[in-house]
Amino acid sequence: MSTTLQDLAALDRVIHEPARLMIMSVLYAVSEADFIYLQNESGLTQGNLSSHLARLEDEKYVLVQKTFKGKYPLTVCSLTQQGRKSFEEYARIMRAATQGPARARS
Repeated sequence: MSTTLQDLAALDRVIHEPARLMIMSVLYAVSEADFIYLQNESGLTQGNLSSHLARLEDEKYVLVQKTFKGKYPLTVCSLTQQGRKSFEEYARIMRAATQGPARARS
């Protein structure tokens, strides 16, 4: 098995799940995002988004801060340094896997 295929076999399963991949992608592009923004961007329900954020938080990929804006609860999420690094590694493996065969044919 080539190194690229071995890398694919070792992909981070936490990030690879489609809903979590969406969340990580959005958070990678911005410094932080509130819950409503993430919900609108991902199209996930409140419950699904909450459970996926909890999984990413357990893995130490996402920091979830719960505060209030006036009398209203405000949940703000951001990638941790570990989350950013893990997402970059995930993206590197995916790029190598999708670009590798094209380079070999050239």
